[in-house]
Amino acid sequence: MLKKRILICLDVKDGRTTKGVKFLDNVDIGDPVVMAAEYYRQGVDELVFYDIMASARDRGPTLDLIRRVAETVHIPFCVGGGISTVQDIRNTILAGAEKISINSPAVRDPELLSKGAAIFGNQCIVLGMDAKRDSAMKSGYRVFINGGRVATGLDALEWAIEAEKRGAGEIVLNSIDADGTRDGYEIPLTRMISERVSIPVVASGGAGTPAHMAEVLTHGKADAALIASMVHSGDYTVGSIKKELAEQGIPVRL
Repeated sequence: MLKKRILICLDVKDGRTTKGVKFLDNVDIGDPVVMAAEYYRQGVDELVFYDIMASARDRGPTLDLIRRVAETVHIPFCVGGGISTVQDIRNTILAGAEKISINSPAVRDPELLSKGAAIFGNQCIVLGMDAKRDSAMKSGYRVFINGGRVATGLDALEWAIEAEKRGAGEIVLNSIDADGTRDGYEIPLTRMISERVSIPVVASGGAGTPAHMAEVLTHGKADAALIASMVHSGDYTVGSIKKELAEQGIPVRL
């Protein structure tokens, strides 16, 4: 059985790690390089680095900071934020990222997924998706861009299916409704998309306890769970989370 992965997300703004609730009221919680080193030491499977202001400010990725994090960790490292051209993808990979997460720019130019996959391989190209409950959409969820600030006309399920066809090798699926609440993942959204695509789906938004993670990895059918607040707060370590998941029969790398 394939092992389930635990990912930690560092939301970075102006060179510092921040955390908010439902994409609002972000507060400074530390140095991303120092935090990356600590989570690597704890045994996290992958690290995700999001520059949460890059797309909104219409600028490229912060390569120097990406390079410093990449030199600190020796696990898969995914970077998102401000990556809107093939050259941005190339520069970010050369700075040390193994995977590139494309969110708002992919909505504006879906060909970016196709071009990136053709040049660098599907395994490098991750679709980042921010979705919010909306009864007007066929699936019940609408896609948002620019860090959750701008609604699109895209249906979350339809966009996930299209992104896979265009070459995305993985989807990081973030629920805006659940983000930072620590009340649990958006299980219906995660399960719906996991059942309809054949690429890995990483559940994001809402983790507060290992039980929430267990639920999304089983009932939500996610391949991996992304966490932030529950470890940033110091309430849990990667080791304590994996131990609890293993005790519940979930295959993880110990």
